[in-house]
Amino acid sequence: MMKDLLEKIDLNKVLRYLLFMFLTLMAQNMVFSHIRPMNVCPLALPAVSAALGMFEGATWGPLFSLLMGYFADMSFVENRVFFLILLPVLSLLSAFISQFFINRRFFAFMGLALLALLITALLQMLKTLAGDAWSLEMLKVALLQTLFSLPAAALAYPLPAKWSRE
Repeated sequence: MMKDLLEKIDLNKVLRYLLFMFLTLMAQNMVFSHIRPMNVCPLALPAVSAALGMFEGATWGPLFSLLMGYFADMSFVENRVFFLILLPVLSLLSAFISQFFINRRFFAFMGLALLALLITALLQMLKTLAGDAWSLEMLKVALLQTLFSLPAAALAYPLPAKWSRE
């Protein structure tokens, strides 16, 4: 049984996605964390998770996103299991939406990435809200983070789209 499972796994695809996620995490930690327009840090991870779900489906997408979430939570000190839970859920949501409602083109992906980034920003806002009082500034920061993360989201599209066609 294990031999059959190993024969079905495309090791080349797994290694490509592991490298892609590793480079994304490195870019998030080394580049995007230092680019802070209007004191807001852009996030690429939710868009990558949406791309994984869109192009790899409801099995591989959340599995890769779970792994990426694990390492993302290790690199973001203030999070314990936030990305570990959120990224696979976003990937599964994007797999479902792309399977039944939209095509797998760039414009549709950007819509999914926008949704994933908005959900992430709102959940971060709610997590902060649990410890602080309500402020309109929180909503402003969540919206700015979503908008400033869209260029990074556009960079998350080409490689998974190319690999899914192979």
